[in-house]
Amino acid sequence: MNAAMALAAVNAMPRTAFAETFGGVAERSPWVAERAAARRPFASREAMAEAFAAEIRAATPAAQLALLNAHPDLAGRAAIAGDLTAASRAEQAGAGLDRLTPDEHARFLSLNATYTARFGFPFILAMKGADTHAILAAFEARAGAARDTEFAMALEQVCRIVRFRLEAMVEA
Repeated sequence: MNAAMALAAVNAMPRTAFAETFGGVAERSPWVAERAAARRPFASREAMAEAFAAEIRAATPAAQLALLNAHPDLAGRAAIAGDLTAASRAEQAGAGLDRLTPDEHARFLSLNATYTARFGFPFILAMKGADTHAILAAFEARAGAARDTEFAMALEQVCRIVRFRLEAMVEA
């Protein structure tokens, strides 16, 4: 893993270099970094994470939905096919999703299908510190929410994922 960058270096980056460096922080959605770049200089890593979150929250509902749909199912088709981004692969492995029993895997596939059919986007959870049981409990707890409530929750989970990824990339 690369060493974390100093905030001063982040603030001094040309806009294109910033977008290239941080374009993958929001899953397959480089527009978030491209827009957040305009909010520099950042006073802190926290301010940087909040700039990314502000751009996500300010986006059109269509752009937000596209961002949600850029996320893979948990332990789903992309994981099986090896088509996860490096960050998603590490996050899912960190939560043990790469070591599921056949029954657990079947449960995830069923929950993914049901959730996506109901809401129109995949279940998203910032998994840092979570294990398989906590993820399944969150899945089940959120499955009955109203779509607007769950859409907002999914966006907030994306913002948490972005924050965790930035924390790994930028010095405090």
